[in-house]
Amino acid sequence: MLTGKKIVLAVTGSIAAYKSCELLRLLIKRGAEVRVIMTEAAQRFVTPLTFEALGAQTVYTGDWDQHQSAIPHIDATKDASLLLVAPATANILAKAAQGMADDILSAAILAARCPVAYAPAMNTYMWHNQATQRNVTQLTQDGALFLGPASGEQACGDIGSGRMLEPEEILEALKGAFSPRLLDRCRVLITAGPTYEPIDPVRGITNRSSGKQGYAIAKAAALAGAEVTLVSGPTNLKTPAGVRRIDVTTAQEMYDTVMREVSQHEIFISVAAVADWRVANSSEHKLKKEFSGAPEIIFEENPDILASVAALENAPYCVGFAAETDNLIDNARAKLYRKHVPLIVANLVSDAMNQDTNTVVFVERDAATPLTKATKEHVAQELIAKIAQEVN
Repeated sequence: MLTGKKIVLAVTGSIAAYKSCELLRLLIKRGAEVRVIMTEAAQRFVTPLTFEALGAQTVYTGDWDQHQSAIPHIDATKDASLLLVAPATANILAKAAQGMADDILSAAILAARCPVAYAPAMNTYMWHNQATQRNVTQLTQDGALFLGPASGEQACGDIGSGRMLEPEEILEALKGAFSPRLLDRCRVLITAGPTYEPIDPVRGITNRSSGKQGYAIAKAAALAGAEVTLVSGPTNLKTPAGVRRIDVTTAQEMYDTVMREVSQHEIFISVAAVADWRVANSSEHKLKKEFSGAPEIIFEENPDILASVAALENAPYCVGFAAETDNLIDNARAKLYRKHVPLIVANLVSDAMNQDTNTVVFVERDAATPLTKATKEHVAQELIAKIAQEVN
């Protein structure tokens, strides 16, 4: 992805500047050519010599360093593939949003002819301040890419959003900067993972879905420029960068969440393996083993999430998944007609469950297009490209 790319890594005055050293090392390891811009405040946390020792081609520290370049803020981003500001403080976001150019970095941002990405790093209250959010909105509208921030404990002791992403996470999120923006600013709602239907406080009914395919699709959609909301059943998977995640447990909770969120989205992809039935007489207390035999369990049907969304008056473009054990295409097409959706992604359970690869067929009303066996990430990319072709 980064081989031959010319990246300008801009470092501002934040304690998170120490992460930029590792980020530089990883960028170079991935094949990028990296120049560094450091603000005066950044040099109070990390020295220019550190970046030079780690392999930066040039380290720009000010517009008055004539030995570096005649016009540093112009030459720094010349022929660059990307200007990456990491860490990006509230101050630099404000200056960039207003078009100020009072130091080498703000001038370089204004003069950049390449995409600009920001990895924010600041106190959580600064991040959530209305002024900062206005600046983020303005920069996003201007075409900037935001990588993070993450949430967690901060250097000052506060807890919340504002932490700079880890270097590996930034590299992963950078794929969006070099990926085709097939779903630019489109809002996509995705369900993933299994659901869990309780029998009693310690037992329940679930399935073998790992959630990997749904998470891969959420990641691919985000990399394609979409605003992604992921409604996830219980999994051990990490939320893809740039994706908003809502955790649920039961099918009813997933249904309620989807129906609350769906009106704000143009595309709905139903990947989750949702339980068709739930236990109507679930116990508040643990069921004890009795000599009289097994307890009587009564089932009732769960709401059909995909069909309910497809039946809405202003329904989004809907995509369903069908995991079958036999008669793959026939069963998938029957599901397509039954739920009134334009596309079903069909696969055999044996080809997908708890695996990193998948073999799928795109089933439409008058066509069935098989894909060769591939990683779930590749299947996700193919699906996003297919959806983009249909909705655009």
